[in-house]
This record gives sequence, C-alpha cells and structure tokens, in this order.
Amino acid sequence: MSMLSTHPVPDPTELKPNECLVKIEYSGVCQSDLHARNGDWKRKPTLPRIGGHEGVGTVMAIGAGTVDSPVALGDRVGIKWIARTCLHCEDCRLGNEPCCPTRLVHGFTVDGTFAEYVVSWTYYVTPIPKSLDSAAAAPILCAGLKLLNVPVGSWIAIPGAGGGLGHLAIQYATAMGFRVIAIDSGEDKRRLCLDLGAEKWIDFKESGDKLVEHVVAVDRWAAPYAQACYYVRVTGTVLLLGVPTSTPLPVPFDVLVGKQLKLIGSMTGTRQDTIEALELVARGKVTVHYTVRPLEELESVFDEMERGKIVGRVVLKI
Repeated sequence: MSMLSTHPVPDPTELKPNECLVKIEYSGVCQSDLHARNGDWKRKPTLPRIGGHEGVGTVMAIGAGTVDSPVALGDRVGIKWIARTCLHCEDCRLGNEPCCPTRLVHGFTVDGTFAEYVVSWTYYVTPIPKSLDSAAAAPILCAGLKLLNVPVGSWIAIPGAGGGLGHLAIQYATAMGFRVIAIDSGEDKRRLCLDLGAEKWIDFKESGDKLVEHVVAVDRWAAPYAQACYYVRVTGTVLLLGVPTSTPLPVPFDVLVGKQLKLIGSMTGTRQDTIEALELVARGKVTVHYTVRPLEELESVFDEMERGKIVGRVVLKI
C-alpha cells in the first residue's frame, strides 16, 4: 500500500449520466478494507485501487444528461460498499441488490473513500440525516444490518462485540428487542459492550476451549456466530457477516441437519437497510463509538486492526 499526497481530481465535465463527484469529509475503516489491502480473499481487488467504502461528503458535481437525480449539488451523502447495481436484473428486482452480477464495489472494483474526491452514482449514494454528525454516520454505511425472523426476547450472541461492527450490532439488537451475549476479549471491550446493553459478557481468551460451554451456560437458547452451530439452539439461525481469509466453514452435516439450523450470509444491506440504520442513529437509538484520526495514519490503523486493538470504530478525517 502507498500513500499519495497528490492524485488527479476527476474532471466534472467527464462525468457520465447518473454519476456524481463527492468531496469526502470522513471515511470509516472496515475489516474489509484490510482484506482488500492484503489481497487475502479468494477474489482480489482490481489494481491500482483507492480503498475505502464508508465515506461521507458533499455532492460537488453531477454528470450532464442525468435525469431525475435523487440528490442535488450541495447534498451531504454517504458512499457505501456497493457503488452501483443495474437495478433491472432478477436479483435487483427481488431486493437482492448486493448479488447483482454487474455490481460495482467502492474500494474494490472502483475507487473508494480514502481520498478527497470520489466518483459515485446519484441513485446509490445515501442522503445523511441533517441531525447526524458526518463522522458518526460513516461507520453506519457498512453496518450490513439485516432483520432476522427471530422472536422478540430471544438471546443473540455477537462474536467480536467490542469492535466496529459488533458494538453497533449490540445496539441494533437491543433496539429490536433481542437479549445480547457479547463475545470478545479485553477490559475496555467488556465495559463498552455492557454499557451498550449486552446482558452477558464472555471473554473468548479466558474461555478457550470451553467457549461453547460458557455460552450455553448463559442461556440454552442463545442464537449467535463463532462456534455458533454448536451452541445455537435447535432450529436456530446463524447470520454470517464477516468473511475470513478463504477459510471453509468446518461444521459437520449432522450438526446442521440434526439441529435443523439456518445459515444466512449477508454481504451488506440494501439501500433501504442503510436509510433505516441511519434513522435509528439519528433518533438516538444507536450511538457510534469511534475515534477520529488523520488519513495519514491509515497504515497504523490497519496494524492495530490486525492485532485486535481497536475498540469501536476508527474514522479518518480526509
């Protein structure tokens, strides 16, 4: 990875219809950015590429020939993982936009938000509520929120609960009526998780091989993630958000079939999911815990992320 002090600003006169030029103010740093930097997923980013996909900024230009743009010059908008989809294929029509075969991805197949200016699409940027701070809005743009068909009051275990996505998941879960078991390690993360509404805390480093026993001991009906298929209740649901580095899911068929489990993978949320997630933050139901650092410290942030030292989210000032 290299940090450039100068980079050509896209020419507004060269924008195509429905494209827009956004001046970025803040950008969150996601684990996916680290994977893209390392190139350790089976699918590699196209190179050279500017990373980042949690950006908030201002629309500075809109391509000539754009008709019925949902955003205008001067609007404050969010840039997400999905940069554009066709909106016409079967997946898009069914609401599965992240699965569109022609999707473009910020920071992976098109340039992302670790830069002062980025080109995106008018119908895919997300308006930011006026009451919401730009730095606080940035991490929400990759929350990957997905409403599960789980009864209110059910237990849900969240591995990595003290991290950028995990600490948001605690708050969304409690706002939706779930009871949370937080799984992570370290006193700072323990304090954060319990303060945010988790009812139970499990330190995976202290539990070691007994993690499954400790989760089940909290409540026999926990519905979570890590060694989830072993401690999730019969007919439970396991939602997978993070993508390990080309690691298969080593779960015996007798566990999956015998317990009648449901495995759900979620790449990210839809445009509507993002709007609803931002509204919950704007209403004060969810609070983003973040630290602001300069773009020049991105490499240090990646290093801390790899070592599991980041509590909450890091947001870069661009």
